[in-house]
Amino acid sequence: MNKLIIALGLILGLAAPVSVSAQEVEYPAAFNEPMPLLDEAMGDFHYPVSTASELAQRYFDQGFQLMYGFAKIEAARSFHASRLADPDCAICYWGEAWAWGSYLNGAMTVAEAPRALAAARRALALIDNASPKEADLIRAIQVRYVEDYDPQTRRAQDEHYRDAMAELAEKYPDDLDIVTLYADALFLLEERRGYRSLENPNTAHLHNVLLSVIDREIDHPGACHLFVHATESTPTPELAAPCARHLGDTIPGASHINHMPSHTWNEMGLWHEAVRANVKAWHSDQKAAHNRSVSTYAGHNLTMLYYAGAMGGESAASLQAARDLAALNGNTAMLTMALVRFGRFDEISQITEPPAGEVNRAMYDFSHGYAALKLGDNGAARQTVEELKERAATTTARFRFHDGKDIIATLAHLLEGEIHWLAGEREAALGAFREAVGNYENIGYDEPEPLPFSPRHWLGALHLEMGATDNALAEYRQDLTEHPNNLWSLWGIQQALRAQGQNDPEIDAKLDDLAPHTDIWLPATKF
Repeated sequence: MNKLIIALGLILGLAAPVSVSAQEVEYPAAFNEPMPLLDEAMGDFHYPVSTASELAQRYFDQGFQLMYGFAKIEAARSFHASRLADPDCAICYWGEAWAWGSYLNGAMTVAEAPRALAAARRALALIDNASPKEADLIRAIQVRYVEDYDPQTRRAQDEHYRDAMAELAEKYPDDLDIVTLYADALFLLEERRGYRSLENPNTAHLHNVLLSVIDREIDHPGACHLFVHATESTPTPELAAPCARHLGDTIPGASHINHMPSHTWNEMGLWHEAVRANVKAWHSDQKAAHNRSVSTYAGHNLTMLYYAGAMGGESAASLQAARDLAALNGNTAMLTMALVRFGRFDEISQITEPPAGEVNRAMYDFSHGYAALKLGDNGAARQTVEELKERAATTTARFRFHDGKDIIATLAHLLEGEIHWLAGEREAALGAFREAVGNYENIGYDEPEPLPFSPRHWLGALHLEMGATDNALAEYRQDLTEHPNNLWSLWGIQQALRAQGQNDPEIDAKLDDLAPHTDIWLPATKF
């Protein structure tokens, strides 16, 4: 008896009665409205299933693509529509069961669990209508869902599901979607955040499974999406570059798919490519209001756009993204920070609606304090420093996955250093900027990082002004290892080398590559 059958017996009981029906399940309000077929938004993906209904097949293909694009509710609605179009389609119920389950960005909720279980069991009841391969998929998903689901203990079901999908991937190695589903099951058992070591055997195995798909289909949307996530926080994010070149167009109207290449481009320092990917995603986010696309994580798309523009020196793109973000969710923190990045201090005072959240508010206050300093109000700037330091010392707030104190302390010391610098107290300024760098280095990996600049840009600039060009080069070169090809450190290195009567053709060439897209002139690596 193989592991799948054993797991089925353990979880369901081989003769267990079906006690959850689709009729007993409550669905979100969106399910009261017909799910449109979004032909313009979909790619050429097709997974033929056992149905005589063309409509059921089209909805099934749409649901599959939307799950690959992490558009969970829209995917579930599409699969739901497919089984409404053909109530005898067993694999259509499997699709809905899959859509309600955990995915890379979130565990299945207690509210979703009964929907997944009901759909999975209905698929099993209709299994005689399935092909042999579909029947295997239906049996595999039974081990994933249980009654009385607890998100805190779901790992047991996820492990059973991984083992079941491992068997199917071995049985159907040429079905690239089944192999991708196996990779997805593997990924669910890994930590979602933080750096990944290539020496970790789990990481290596996940990569190999995904590459077994990508090597045969470079534009596979599901496998490439997962591979970007599996490589972005490793030392070799460029491994995903070949498929990332195609990924954004594989499901043209899925905003998250449009956006995903930017995770690779950010890590590689291809800032303009990251800007373009997120502009495309934002267009899809806007078209969703007209039923021409599907919007997923619109705020994240704008945040990545604002960040990439800031690092690449594309102020128009960065500032407009920050304005759109403020309009979308009321968070003015990123807008004020972008204005600091690009030296538009007179505009900061015009932003009078503070954001919610302690760390967002600290960013907003830092920006106003920095602008006050630049506009001649030294007292307001000093008061802001004291308030930020007090918050850094006492806060327990989190910002995404980071300790808020590290972010707030970085900003406090940056502003403190700038106050000293303008007062001619250069040694004190150096000390404050070094403190900022120390706090900044405590901030872990993120997508994108919380701040659109590095304090090394301030520290390097001060070293340059003091004629300590070797120290400036050290800071800028270290920053380039953390943010490859960013405009600010490339320019800082060029200026430091020129001060020494030297040049670096590689640095010059990289600046030349950025020049067609950069819309600012730099007097220094900070304003």
